[in-house]
Amino acid sequence: MIIAEKTGKTVEDAIEACLTELGVKRENVTINVLEEPTKKRLFGLLGTRSAKVKVSYEDNPGILACQFLEKICSTIGVQAELSPVEKDNQWFVNIAGSELGILIGRRGDTLEALQFLTNLAISKKLSQKIRIIVDVEGYRQRREETLVRLAKRLAEKVKTTGNRVVLEPMNPHERRIIHTALQDDTLISTFSEGDEPNRRVTISLKRTKEIS
Repeated sequence: MIIAEKTGKTVEDAIEACLTELGVKRENVTINVLEEPTKKRLFGLLGTRSAKVKVSYEDNPGILACQFLEKICSTIGVQAELSPVEKDNQWFVNIAGSELGILIGRRGDTLEALQFLTNLAISKKLSQKIRIIVDVEGYRQRREETLVRLAKRLAEKVKTTGNRVVLEPMNPHERRIIHTALQDDTLISTFSEGDEPNRRVTISLKRTKEIS
């Protein structure tokens, strides 16, 4: 837990000072008012006392990831809304907005780089390995559906011609999608070959021994 204590002329002033120091949003913290400001009496005989508050928050991987990505978006001039969701011990951060193609890049290369940097930064900050999936306007789901259709279409081509097909270079995640899409096809075999970043999936007919 991270804690900040500040004083101010008003409670709100003290809270804002704490939020600024912690670099977090108000909705993500717990606020405790330690001292209310005293009101100045007539002729100033008793003087005044500042307000004092304590603001605390738990490190939240999803929120930290959003903060990290917000800085990147701001730096490159992209306006976007980020929302974190936790599921199955993983954090999913979706980036929404318009004209976000720059965050995706060719074949999702930029998105993969953003995800890698986000995981690296947050794991280092929390001193533990955190799995964070970063997506832009549902791109990953659309890309997965496209790859599954491609895999099945090319598998049929291999069955018809008997010739193997070598796909374009893909990152590990996308290669895994191809392998998974065809893993139950009893006539088709898939394997990866080559070195990163030019590693490719090959789709071929299974050998007789493999089928039997």
